[in-house]
Amino acid sequence: MIVDTDVLVIGGGMAAAWAAISAAREGADVVVVDKGFVGTSGVTATGGPNHWWVPPDDAQRESAVERRYATSCGLADKGWMARIIDITWQTLPQLAGYYRFATDSRGQPYYPGVRGPEYLRALRNLALESGVHIFDQHPALELLVHKDGSIAGAAGYARLERQHWQIRAGAVILATGGCAFRSGLIGSYTNTGDGHLMAGEVGAEFSGMEFNVAYSISPAWISTRTLPYTGARYYDVSGQELDIPPFRSGTAYLKALAKAFAAGPVYADLHDAPVDLKSILRHIQPATIAPFERKGIKIFEDRFEVKLFGEGTVRGTGGLKITGAHCETSIAGLYAAGDTATRELIAGATSGGGAQNAAWALTSGILSGKGAAHLARRLGRRSTETIKPAGAAALRPSGTAKPIDMQAIVQRVQDQVLPLERALWRTSKDLSNTSVLLDEAWREIIVYGHAEGLGIVAARETAAMTSVARLCTAAALAREESRGIHSRADRTDTVPEYTSRLLVGGLDSDHLWTRYETDTTMKAIA
Repeated sequence: MIVDTDVLVIGGGMAAAWAAISAAREGADVVVVDKGFVGTSGVTATGGPNHWWVPPDDAQRESAVERRYATSCGLADKGWMARIIDITWQTLPQLAGYYRFATDSRGQPYYPGVRGPEYLRALRNLALESGVHIFDQHPALELLVHKDGSIAGAAGYARLERQHWQIRAGAVILATGGCAFRSGLIGSYTNTGDGHLMAGEVGAEFSGMEFNVAYSISPAWISTRTLPYTGARYYDVSGQELDIPPFRSGTAYLKALAKAFAAGPVYADLHDAPVDLKSILRHIQPATIAPFERKGIKIFEDRFEVKLFGEGTVRGTGGLKITGAHCETSIAGLYAAGDTATRELIAGATSGGGAQNAAWALTSGILSGKGAAHLARRLGRRSTETIKPAGAAALRPSGTAKPIDMQAIVQRVQDQVLPLERALWRTSKDLSNTSVLLDEAWREIIVYGHAEGLGIVAARETAAMTSVARLCTAAALAREESRGIHSRADRTDTVPEYTSRLLVGGLDSDHLWTRYETDTTMKAIA
């Protein structure tokens, strides 16, 4: 299959859908390709997203921005935060004809909280009615580039037709989500960092990759959503209550739980959950209730064993560096939205939390769609120009191809990035050792990796997870302090001179590089 279009969107979650709708509203011909089914892909479909929602009152909005900025460890941008609030407020109600919003106590539509499955179904329907062409089960494998290095489209493999495809486009938006390293996090199996890999191979810069330490508490047998745990009490196997800081204390909460898990099983008691939550949880997050009912456990009455599931850059903050007001990246013709892009602009060194992150997915989709459409209109599709494929890892081995144990590499990546003791108590020694092991895995893929048919998709997913792990490790090693969700056991202080975003790149070369965004910080560490 060979297609020409104005804007190509890669991804199938809420950011991808909003990007496609936005570009189509600007008059662009838009194609969406997703490795799954647009409307069920990613972590949104299993949840109940709440959006950062502040009325258009100057005082209220200024206050909301200041409160959030105060928690960002100095790395957020107040201008971006204000834009996110405003665009979310203007945009979400536009879905009213496609989504049945709940009502508040006054009988008015309640816009910020939505049910994930119905929300994504509404976005798919709106995209189709806007003229967007959707290709489900069409994973993208690599980007295509012009001679001048700008992005010309993408190529991939259709799962059901078992054939390669190529789409040329005037602009490309990556909305492939973050990377949870196949931790078992609900809805994240396809979040393997594919967009990070493709962008890295064309030389893109990333920002905030050290802020990837995020975990969600769930029943020990399956990952669910974390909403019920805001008022949880925790107990050890003897029934002794554990001294666990509040959920919102972030790293302190995770460290206390991690120490408890190291000593033995941990059990949650949700008796103290808000009364209102007990009555509405089934309605807003049905996927959270079902696993308990299948085991005959009453979630708000019985104690049950819990576990932490790694969320990587899904709830962590790092991603492609944003260089312009329409979510441009450092590569001409390439845009990023949702968890594929860094959320430092609104969350700084923290995760941001669900409401802020959902607002970011919506708004970055709207902005990137508009920017990509305008670029495509200005430069055209450039369909007659010479292009070349940019993918290397597991596609075009630099040596003689031979079989590689991809599952073993996935396990190696997981062993380095997911264990709590490694992530929450980082040290230079451990990070350096991790870097060596990940570089060895990366070289194995680069030199020998090759696959055929559907195996290509799996091989690229392995390469993508390895590449994201390398970026996160390099950034964590370079930031020699503790800040936000980046916690170093050997650098416990927050250093004022390091109040700057940290960039990392070099996936397209032999060695990764890191540098701070501001010259003053670079001089401070020189």
